[in-house]
Amino acid sequence: MPVVIVTGASSGIGRVTAERLARNGATVVLAARRADTIAALAEQLPNAVAVPTDVRDQEALDRLVERAMAVTGRIDGLVNNAGVGGVASVLSEDSAAEGMIQVNLLAPIRLMRAVVPIMRAQGGGSIVNIGSVAGEVGISGVYSATKFALRGMTDSVRRELVGTGIGVTLIEPGYIAGDANKNRSGLPGPEIVAAAVEKALRRPRRRVIVPAKYRAAVMFANLFPAVADRIYAGKAAGKGDVKGRL
Repeated sequence: MPVVIVTGASSGIGRVTAERLARNGATVVLAARRADTIAALAEQLPNAVAVPTDVRDQEALDRLVERAMAVTGRIDGLVNNAGVGGVASVLSEDSAAEGMIQVNLLAPIRLMRAVVPIMRAQGGGSIVNIGSVAGEVGISGVYSATKFALRGMTDSVRRELVGTGIGVTLIEPGYIAGDANKNRSGLPGPEIVAAAVEKALRRPRRRVIVPAKYRAAVMFANLFPAVADRIYAGKAAGKGDVKGRL
């Protein structure tokens, strides 16, 4: 039974991913700040472990990894899902920018640094980082910057670990139904991302954009950046397209 850490597991993509993995046989280690919420979720899921975690705190991350290792002596999967979105203009206060960097970028780096030696020693594992289409097309200031950086880090780690048996996948959601997008109708739910995560844990891929319709938009922006500049002129400091939960 594989052991998988899921950060940001108290709601949204993280919660739905944890539920899906647990239903399909994984032991899920639930990490989030909201202790009561993940404790209640753990009671509903088979073989789940709740570990209250502030991903901005290195000691909390160390405890999370220790608790995960205590289950079976292995960590088979890591899903770096915790994230913060919101107004992210370059004119934002330092506190907002630093918070996004700590959660969206530093936490995944620190957790990868913690689990990679474990996965090397056991001969394999899977890491899935949750990015964003905003990490392909600059549309949300500091938020986009963190997701661009996460994309670069994911590519680098994947190449660093070639031949180790450790898969590293980046999943980039577009607009997904949830608290961050409650005023938008007709959006796909977090289940589409959870399904992509489960598939990537089993068969790692380089990058997955969901829903698939955003692939064309990303390709267009890369091929015709000047046109993308005109399309997004004056709109690039709005809400992040995915607002995760700590």
